[in-house]
Amino acid sequence: MSIDGLPPLRDVIERHGLQAKKALGQNFLLDLNLTGKIARSAGDLTNATVIEVGPGPGGLTRALLSNGARRVVAIERDERCLAALAEVSAHYPGRLEVVSGDALKTDFAALGSAAAGDSGPVRIVANLPYNIGTELLVRWLTVVDWPPFYASMTLMFQREVAQRIVAAPGSDAYGRLGVLAGWRTRARIAFDVPPQAFTPAPKVTSSVVHLEPRATPLAADVKKLGRVTEAAFGQRRKMLRQSVKSLGGEALLERAGIDPTRRAETLSVEEFVRLTNAV
Repeated sequence: MSIDGLPPLRDVIERHGLQAKKALGQNFLLDLNLTGKIARSAGDLTNATVIEVGPGPGGLTRALLSNGARRVVAIERDERCLAALAEVSAHYPGRLEVVSGDALKTDFAALGSAAAGDSGPVRIVANLPYNIGTELLVRWLTVVDWPPFYASMTLMFQREVAQRIVAAPGSDAYGRLGVLAGWRTRARIAFDVPPQAFTPAPKVTSSVVHLEPRATPLAADVKKLGRVTEAAFGQRRKMLRQSVKSLGGEALLERAGIDPTRRAETLSVEEFVRLTNAV
């Protein structure tokens, strides 16, 4: 089955010797129905520049382009994949730019600014390598300039991580990720992806999460909020007066109007912002 006249992904992987590397967190998504579904979940791509991380052999890349993305900028660390991506680029002249490099060392704001110069929204869409997914999301949620360089993010994570991103106060999954995502975005799980959709199959179910930035999130210092959530959830079973002791303890909680006997997972995003602004 092909969506674009290019060879099937299994053939591409075999021809280029692209066995997934565990050290790079690689799990290739070969199901074209699912790659198409991810691309459609990102919204209207017709005038968009899409930033993709970890395209691998190019399955999702091809779905983004065939679903009308005006331009895709794909960041790939594994040099073995570059030849396969070059074939996709040749099939879609002028629409795919492949950046050979490490996503953790990439200046996404600069990439986004350059893309914004082309007019049209910037969307981040990726089947993120499992070993760097959370770190990249936190970086994108805590960029200094807001509204950010992206109009939306549609990202694949292990289901457990996805549940933490969309978690509400009071739930077991609620923690630092839920606060950061809830503070600056509206996040929802779009759909789940079973292990057998990947090569090799991971041991867990994955989920695609769609996040849209809030135009005017509650005002708070990004770095301070990071410190407050880290302290509060670092000892999540303890009362707040103990877990935020290093930041001011009971005096801080009193200034923020928060009961010192409460625990971190009971605080709303608004209360975390209040606590941050009292530091």
